[in-house]
Formats: sequence, structure tokens, C-alpha cells
Amino acid sequence: MNKILFFFFLCIQLFINAQLSERNLSSEKWQFKNAKETKWMSATVPGTVHLDLMKNNVISDPYKDENEKKVQWIENEDWDYQTKFTLSSTELQNENIDLVFLGLDTFSEIYLNGKLLKKTDNIFRKWEIPVKQYVKTGENLLQIKFKSSINVGKELAQKVSFTVPESPRSFVRKAQYQFGWDWGPRLVTAGIWKDVKLEYWNQAKLENIKIEQKKLTSTRADLNIYPEIFVDEEGKYKVAVNGKSQEFILRKGLNTLSIPYQIDNPKLWQPNGWGKQNLYDVKISLQKNSKIIDEKSEQIGLRTVELIQEKDAKGKSFYFKVNGKPMYAKGTNWIPGDSFSSRMTRENYQKLIKDCKEANMNMIRVWGGGIYEDDEFYKACDVNGILVWQDFMFAGSFYPADENFQKNVELEVKDQVERIQNHASLALWCGNNEVDEAIVNWGYQKQFKYSKEDSLQVWKDYNKIFHEVIPNAIKKYAVNDKNIYWPSSPSIGWGHKESLTEGDSHYWGVWWGEQPFEIYNEKVPRFASEYGFQGMPTLETTKSMFSGKPDLNLQNGTIKAHEKHSRGWEIIDNYMKRDYVIPADFVKYNYVSQLLQARGMQIAIEAHRRAKPYNMGTLYWQLNDCWPVVSWSSIDYLGNWKALHYQIKRSFENQIILPEEKDEVLNFYVINDELKTFENVSLDFYILKLNGEKKGSGGTAEIKTLESNGILNFDSFSLEEIIGDEDRNELFLHLMLRDEKDNIITESNYFFSKPKDLKLPKPNIQIRKISATEIEVSTDVLAKDVYLIGDTHFSDNFFDLLPGTSKRIKLSKPLEKIEIMSLWDTMNP
Repeated sequence: MNKILFFFFLCIQLFINAQLSERNLSSEKWQFKNAKETKWMSATVPGTVHLDLMKNNVISDPYKDENEKKVQWIENEDWDYQTKFTLSSTELQNENIDLVFLGLDTFSEIYLNGKLLKKTDNIFRKWEIPVKQYVKTGENLLQIKFKSSINVGKELAQKVSFTVPESPRSFVRKAQYQFGWDWGPRLVTAGIWKDVKLEYWNQAKLENIKIEQKKLTSTRADLNIYPEIFVDEEGKYKVAVNGKSQEFILRKGLNTLSIPYQIDNPKLWQPNGWGKQNLYDVKISLQKNSKIIDEKSEQIGLRTVELIQEKDAKGKSFYFKVNGKPMYAKGTNWIPGDSFSSRMTRENYQKLIKDCKEANMNMIRVWGGGIYEDDEFYKACDVNGILVWQDFMFAGSFYPADENFQKNVELEVKDQVERIQNHASLALWCGNNEVDEAIVNWGYQKQFKYSKEDSLQVWKDYNKIFHEVIPNAIKKYAVNDKNIYWPSSPSIGWGHKESLTEGDSHYWGVWWGEQPFEIYNEKVPRFASEYGFQGMPTLETTKSMFSGKPDLNLQNGTIKAHEKHSRGWEIIDNYMKRDYVIPADFVKYNYVSQLLQARGMQIAIEAHRRAKPYNMGTLYWQLNDCWPVVSWSSIDYLGNWKALHYQIKRSFENQIILPEEKDEVLNFYVINDELKTFENVSLDFYILKLNGEKKGSGGTAEIKTLESNGILNFDSFSLEEIIGDEDRNELFLHLMLRDEKDNIITESNYFFSKPKDLKLPKPNIQIRKISATEIEVSTDVLAKDVYLIGDTHFSDNFFDLLPGTSKRIKLSKPLEKIEIMSLWDTMNP
């Protein structure tokens, strides 16, 4: 009986093993150690050496206190990782077994059972190694030996005759932000940062699927499906697309097929704000002798994206046409969500991209100093209607162009293009972030005393990588409708007048140039792909900087260590004194720093949107943080919305009223970014004192049509007409755009003075509990910049509450106590 049971269970196990197509090695028991030492410690894969050292209590959390300084030794060490795994005789019966690393950081040697299989040199590449001849039944030993990226980078730098800025990071195909940025710590990691697996296959396997959209009309979508199939056993195979199969004779080696596919009455994928994000599943299966031997699924959206650059009287346009219509791009710049990228979860990605959608965004730029993001990032963008401007991972330095570097870059582009290109959200490939700018404007050649030959070599290398290697690789590995390439962002540096008349612009006259916020009204580019201003993180995130009891003091070493810009505090103070009363209290200072950041970006965005269609895009710097820090982000490291993100949501509304005060005249612009026309609209306003007293009303006598995707100019009024003899520091306008049925389409407030000059009365702000997760906030007089404080997400915050009105706010979770503050509290200690 025991023999029968044993045979029965053996048969079940053989059946299960026969169905296996891959084996995840990440979940095996991993160990690591310093290469100079003998003691092994437990490790987690995916992960990094810093996280493993933290888990083994060798180092303290570098995000807390001033611990970052204490862990810099890690980057100079070599690190060894290993695991043992057991293979059954059944698994070994597979004709092919591939060892696949989805990400290794960065210079490593891979050993299997003592045999050196591969040396790696690029964090962004996928490494696939046939290992059938090296594995055995029973226990196998897998070892990965990592070399210090710093030490290898220095060796590579010595091969160049001149000093390269930011050396050695420029020589290392590794996430550049790990070397430190003006918003991020220096944490140069090593480790197995993505999954490791064994792939079993027989006869043939699907390597890759490319899906090209050939033609798209209202009645039909014509696609070409390009399955790439690696064949070990040539012969007749069937390839099915969503169940419809065709027969092919496949030769040994790599075969690329072209299969036409049609979708009738297609439903378009639309960007956020324009409609639904309709997606289609495409399932490809490979069959041999009526058995499925491999299959893959892709999810696509049917849409068209074009980058339009046409000469005009003022320069050259720069905008995206989506589904045949010009789209005003409203969005942000994305940096990695954690300095240890393996900690980013599906939920992290979904939340941050949903936060973009909720803030009325339709585009996000993946910045070139970080990483090519996880598949979950692009899936979230697909689902939420966020188009992706995808930089390649080069930022703010000079890069070599020797043959090894060129080949490495080409294969990097191949891996990433093939992985990302089927996503509906992909809009643009961009060669780099600010490399052209660094060469032209940052004075490195003078600083490092380059010869004429050195400078020529820098340009030669630049052109080779960004005007030859990368675009040629995109043409080679991408389908035609996903081959939109822009060599460098920005195309022209912000100190040159042409940066405002053509291409995309990184305008840093505010912050770096210390120009007042109002300069944004003059420096309006065709497409603003980067600009920004710093603000403190929320109080909750500020407290998380400390391992013990938080000492909330601007002079505290921990607080200072979490501001990575060398003059950050000084610049914030200089701007704050222009527009606000600088509070002495830390909590109030934190609050005002957020208001300051939000005010600056509001001025910039409104200037950009008023200039539509001259300006057709505004992507502020930046959405998120990689650790708790004072930075340009609108959402801090713990996922909390700063004042800026609440303001972004208001400033990016599809319909918005944008007053402009110029030469003692108030001009009114109304923007409509939606694909909807509003007939017979009118603009009205009330003139109110800050205490609620009504001083008059006005508006336009004109009844106009607000066209789909259009802009309107209404009658102008002189300030004398509106204010008269009144004190402008005591007045504001409440503006309303109404439709033909007198419904309010959108409304906003306009203040005639800077916040510090407003003669604010003391508001009596009341909070009434509606339910466990809903409150009502009311006031008797104007409550400026109402700040609700508590460990929950408020549906609105940092808002103006009009005299004698109330506002309902939803909470993400119940809160026993809610503290409240307004701008009046910072001006009246």
C-alpha cells in the first residue's frame, strides 16, 4: 500500500513539474557578506546591500537622523551574494534551462556551481544565460559577486585623458541619483534589485511581442503583431492571436513573424480629462502538435500620439497631438519613489499615479537620472490616462562613447524599448536630462581646463550616443508608431532667449536664478518640461526623519541634513520674506514654506495656461521624493500631499478662470482643456472685503461660446473701476463662470496683494463632524489658506474659505482630533 501511495504522489509531482515553465529563485534562502569577510548573513532578493545590512543590524536606517553620513563606506566595498537551490530530475529533463536576472546592480560576476557564467555591467539590462549544462540534480550553488561601482567607475574614468564632471558616475550604467542629488541622499548601492528565475522551455519559446498600430479609424483598427520566437527544434508551429491561429514553418534560431490583426469599432484610449482609458487584451500562444508550449499576454490602448513642431511667426511649436487633437499637457516630473527601488510596491505606484489623475494631470516625465520604472508604473499610467514622457537614464554630465559603452547603451535601449513600448501611455522617448545643457552652459570645460580637442571630443561623444546610438536603437527595436524621439531635455538652456520660442524648456530663473515668482509671467516657453521651487514635507514626514523623539527646530542637525541643496534654507527664506511674514515657530514655518511653494507654482502654471496655444505644456518639478526631505516635490516620501499638490489640483482643472493684472488693468482669461463646448457662457465677479462686506459686483456684458479645447478673453477692467478708493489690501474678487442656465462651471478668487500685505481679520473657524470620515469647516470672515492638521488624507486642504460659508471635507480615515490653522495665525503670533 505504501508503495502504491508513493507511486501515486510521485506521478502527481511529475505532472506538476511538467507544467512548470519557470522557477522563482528570489524566494530561496539568500546570504550575503562583505567580500573581505567570512561571515555570511541573511539577505532578501529583490533588495540591496543597504537594506540587508539594516536588517542584520550592521547599519542604522540612513533615512533617519544624520545616519546617511555613517554609511558611505558601503560604496567602496565588494559584496558577495549566494543561494542554494535544489533541482529534480524531472526539471532537468527540460531541453533548455535559462537563468534570468531582471536586474543586477551593477558590476558583477555570476557563478553557478563554481563556473563563471557571465560578467555584468549595467543595472538597466536583463541578463539571460543558458545553464542546462551547468545545473545538476539535487543541490546547486548560485553566487553573484558584486564589485564596488565606485572603484570600477574610477578605473574607467582613468582611461579618459580629461576630467569628466560627476566622475565616476558618468562611466557607470547605474541609477545616477544614487550618487546624490540636490533632493536625494548619496546611497550607492549594490545587489540583486529585481527578480531572479529559472525558465524551462522545450522546442521553442516566445521571446518578445511587438504590437504596431498601422491604421486607426472610427470603424477599424489595423494592427501588426510581431511575435519573436526562438526555436530549438525547427518545424511546423501554430501561433494564435486571441484564439485565432495561423501555421508557420519556423527555422532554428530567432524568427520574427508578422501577423495582421483587426479590431472592429475600436474604442479609443483617451488621456485623463478627455474620456475613458479603454484597453484591449492581446493573448499570443505558441503551439506545437496541438499543445501550447508558450504564451504571453499584452494589454494595449488604441490611440495616436504625435509630437508637432512647426515653424511660426514666434519660433517653432512644441506640442502633442493625441487622437488627432492638440492636447495641453498638464503634469509633473517623476523621480524614483525610493532610494532603494526594490521597496516600491504595486500599491505605491498605483497610489502615486492615482494622485496624478486626481490632480487633473495627463502627462508625467520619467526623469533621466533615475530608473526605467517597474511594469506596475506603466500599467498604472495606462489605467489612469497619464501619458509618459520617457527619458533614457542619462543626466547632467558628460558621457563616454567608446565601443563598449555604445554597445552597452544599445542593449540597454533594446531591453527597455521592448519592455515598455506596448503600453498605451508611452508618448515620447527622450535621450537624456540636461546633458546638452551641461555641455553648453555649466562651465565644466573652463573649470577643468579642457583643451580645444577635449571639448570637441565631448561633443563628438554626445552626438554619437544621443544622435546615433539611441535613435538608431529605437528604430531597430521599436515599432513605427512608438518611434517618437527627442534628443535632450531641454533642447536649449534657460539662459538663452530661444529656449522660450522653440523646443522644451527647463526654466530655473526662479530658485536657481533667485528671480521673483512674477518673472514666470514674462518667461513663458512653448513647452515647460521642468521648473520648480522647494517646500518642506508635511509634519508627519518631518517627524519620520528622527529615530527618537523629534526635535522640530530649524537649527537641528537632522532637519538640516534632510535639505540637500547647499543654499536651500537661505533661498527659501529670501523668497518667503518677499511674500509672507516669516514665522519663528517651526510648525508655522513648515506651513508657510508649503504655501510659498504652492504660490510660486500657481503663478507659473497660470502664466503657461494663459499663453495657450503658444504654450502647450507645463510639467512642474517634481511629483515625489525618494526619502524624507525638503524638496521640490508636491507629494512627500510618506505619500502625503503638500500644499502644492492641492494647489496643482486646482490649477490643472479643465475649466479655469485666470485673471492677469498688467499696467493697472485686470484681464480675464478662461481656459477649457476638455473636449466639450460650453455655449453662452458669461463671467461675473463680486468685489468683497476680507471681512465679507460686499463692495460691488461686475462682469462681462458679452455672452460667448467656450470652444472645445479652447481659450476665451473677456472684457478687461481697470483697477480703478474695481477698487476705486478702497484699500487693495482689504479686497478680493470672487469670480464665477456661468453657463446659459446660470450654473457655475468654475469659480476662483483673486487677491490684489501679496499674502504678507493682506489685512486679514481673525477668522472664527469651526469644524462640525458629519460622520467618522467627513467634516464641515465654516468661517465668519475670509479664512485664508485653511490648514487642517492630522494623520489622515483630507480631500481638500490649504484652501480659502469665503466669509460666511462652509465646506465639506472627507477624510481617508477617522481622526479623533483635527487641529486647524490659517494664514492669520502666522501674522499674529
